[in-house]
Amino acid sequence: QVQLVESGGGLVQAGGSVRLSCAASGRTLSSYAMGWFRQAPGKEREFVAAINWSGGSTDYLDSVKGRFTISRDNAKNTVYLQMNSLKPEDTAVYYCAAKRSPRIGVRSTPLDYDYWGQGTQVTVSS
Repeated sequence: QVQLVESGGGLVQAGGSVRLSCAASGRTLSSYAMGWFRQAPGKEREFVAAINWSGGSTDYLDSVKGRFTISRDNAKNTVYLQMNSLKPEDTAVYYCAAKRSPRIGVRSTPLDYDYWGQGTQVTVSS
């Protein structure tokens, strides 16, 4: 079993930055691909970013490319999401997820992931 805990969310003005962290316990993350998803009120949970086991391969939602960066530190069992140039439409609960595979695949969906954190709220004011 893997337990995931997100942190770093909060209220930020448009154009600002936030870094989310996802700390894992229970098992080492080094053999898992990791992802970030988000869910806004009344909307389905959507893929934001993913990273393979080594950090050598990443994937992003088109609307966050160039603004968000996913990274990982396997020694610390932690995954990060650096979010820059935030927009009000980025407002959502952000979830960290772990996949029982080292590879991220062609396109990530929530069904591809096996373990989830409880989520952290990010609110971007205009």
